[in-house]
Amino acid sequence: MTAVLPRLLRALDRFHATRPWDHNAHYHRWILRRLPGRFVRALDVGSGSGDLARLLATRAEAVHGIDADPAIVERARERTAPGVPVTFSVGDALEDVPSGPYDVITCVATIHHMPLTDALTRFREHLAPGGTLIVVGLYRPQSPSDYLIDAVAIPSNIAMAWIKNKGRRAPRPVAMTAPTRPATTAFPDIVREARRVLPGARLRRRLFWRYTLIWTHGSRPRRRWYPDGVPRFGAHPLSAT
Repeated sequence: MTAVLPRLLRALDRFHATRPWDHNAHYHRWILRRLPGRFVRALDVGSGSGDLARLLATRAEAVHGIDADPAIVERARERTAPGVPVTFSVGDALEDVPSGPYDVITCVATIHHMPLTDALTRFREHLAPGGTLIVVGLYRPQSPSDYLIDAVAIPSNIAMAWIKNKGRRAPRPVAMTAPTRPATTAFPDIVREARRVLPGARLRRRLFWRYTLIWTHGSRPRRRWYPDGVPRFGAHPLSAT
């Protein structure tokens, strides 16, 4: 069994190398469904090739995308048609974001590249009252439930790769050419810090090695009653929804 597992993992790596699909783009429509029908200004942090920024522009008057990688920012500009209300810049998301406030801030597969507390604090400062922050992030597996979700994701990942590529070999999408790094923070630690900086934030582990965070500027923690009769606010970190 111990000899079979490494061979299986290598086979999966070869399969996905020839039939890649963008796990982050999988959540773009999910993000859009959680936003207002129309809004004025949006900020996409870690905008990559600009796919999400252009999608946000179908509802926003103006969208700005910022990314630290000059090459991927140039690709984003090339792929954005004239007249689309989207601009891109190269910069540090903690220091170089154009002044807000923004009605919507999105951050997909990027926040683990930054100090978590600093990033969440900066997003809060840039978000307009009543505005919405949505993060799709990566976390480091730690608990049995983390590994169970990972195991469930493997066959789903294979099926999605086959469906999206129609069973054929395919090149890597442009969005997947930007530099990456693994996540180092476990989900309970992310939840704990997010709830401290953004009271009322809703977090949930998702398939394909991701978690989501949704926060509305001005929202309050939900009140819950426990059997001992003591009122507390918020949910247990591991059951966050």
